[in-house]
Parts: sequence; C-alpha cells; structure tokens
Amino acid sequence: MGHGRHDHGGDERDDVEEHDLGLAHDLPVLLSRRRALLALSGGLGAVLVGCGSDGGTTTAARTPATTTGTGTAATTAATAAVPEETAGPFPADGSNGPNVLAESGVVRRDITRSFGDASGVATGVPTTVELRLIDVAGGGGPLRGAAVYLWHCDALGRYSLYDDETASENYLRGVQVSDDEGRLSFRTVFPGAYPGRWPHAHFEVYRDEAAAVAGSAKLRTSQLAFPQDACERVYATDGYDGSAANLAATPLDGDGVFADGYAGQLATATGDVRGGLAVRLNVGI
Repeated sequence: MGHGRHDHGGDERDDVEEHDLGLAHDLPVLLSRRRALLALSGGLGAVLVGCGSDGGTTTAARTPATTTGTGTAATTAATAAVPEETAGPFPADGSNGPNVLAESGVVRRDITRSFGDASGVATGVPTTVELRLIDVAGGGGPLRGAAVYLWHCDALGRYSLYDDETASENYLRGVQVSDDEGRLSFRTVFPGAYPGRWPHAHFEVYRDEAAAVAGSAKLRTSQLAFPQDACERVYATDGYDGSAANLAATPLDGDGVFADGYAGQLATATGDVRGGLAVRLNVGI
C-alpha cells in the first residue's frame, strides 16, 4: 500500500492498514512501518479462499452464489446492521489528517476524477458501486436521504491525499445521498489489492448530506468486501501490478477486518472487465 512512503520498487503496496488499530496511531507512525509489515503480510498468506471464475456473475466463497445485489450477502445486511469497522488510517474525513468532506465538490457520483484544485484521474477497470441502505432499526424499509462517504485505494493500492505519488489528488472519494428506495451509487474503478488486506472499500453513513460534509451525526463506519472471482478477473488485466499475488497471499477468512464474519459486507458483482463491473451491497443501518 502506498500512503506517503512508497518507492514503488519490488515491494510496492506493502503496508497493512493496522486493521482495527489504524487510527490509534498517529500518521508519522503509520507512514514508517513498511519493513515490519512486509514480514507480517507474509504471515497472513494462509489458505486462499476457494471460488470459481467465469465470464459472468461474480460471488465469493463461504457465501452461496447469487447473481444480483439482493442475494445472500445483501439479504443478511437487510435484516441486520452492517458491522462497525475501523475507518483505517487514510479516511480523509478530518479524523486523521486531511478533510475532503469540507471541500466543495465532494458530493458527486463519479469519483474517478479529482476535484477542486486537483486534476488527476484514477485508471482501472470501470466499476459502479451500488449500495442500498436499509433502515433496520426502523423496521427494514429503505433509509431515505442518508449520505454515504465512500473511499478506496487505486489500482496500485494507493490512497489519495496520503501516498507520496497521490498526495495532491483527491480522487476515489465522494459522497452520495440515498433516494426514496435507499439507493445510491458511485462510478469508480476497481481497487487493487495490497499486502495484508482483502480488496475492499471503506464507507461512512451519515444522517444526511449536511451532516456528511460537516462530519457530524455519523450513523455507521464499515467496509465492503469485493467478491473473489471479480478480483481475479480484474487482476489478470494490465495496470494492477502485484494485485494477483497480494490477493493470493491474504484470504478473505484471514483478513483482519473480515475474518470475524463478512456475510453482511460481501458484495456481489455482475458484468465483465471490458464493459465494466457493477458491485452491489445492501447495507443495514
């Protein structure tokens, strides 16, 4: 993983997010732990979760196969609140360094491009992340008008605003508001895999748009896991250097965030690497 101290030689993207301890450390400590985590990531490389791959719908192991966002993982999330997880050390929500939420333009569907004074564009397999917010506490109906701040790494495992090479960019971060059916979506690129973590996206759910841009009234912080066969097909394409090996070294069952259960966080995916993927998850709040 990048985040402010890559040389991008043979050991690029070789940091772990400290899983549930990321924000307990200040940023300088986080940005100096490359060598120690190389050893750790080797220890995490256990048995790879088994899952077939074809050119169609994608799912992942330990969850019965489904072909839509209303499958097993989504149904579980619809009847139970998504687990609270760490935001990790690179949230850019003001809690650990920069605050992209305070920037004009952060409310947008297309997060592939930087905004404001930045102009970079993230490259990778086109992907739409589609979330449906479920009001579990209110009886299971759609959660309308809530705002989601979503962020993830780029194809090389780097987070904007933190990595040396992407510190001046703010792409792959954005806010969207759920509609009357609780739905919202982001146009993005498929993230890469870096050592020690299963491919994922972070998100924070806020009461409404005003609360999101103010960084207040947060309802939930969690993470979405990308399905394995989608990852395998994406990482066989150009631009995802090292991701296939990193994926193989860290199984979903061994990930420090998802190892305790991921049924409500494991997305489904449809589409292909040429036409783009649609990744879906129902999120219980």
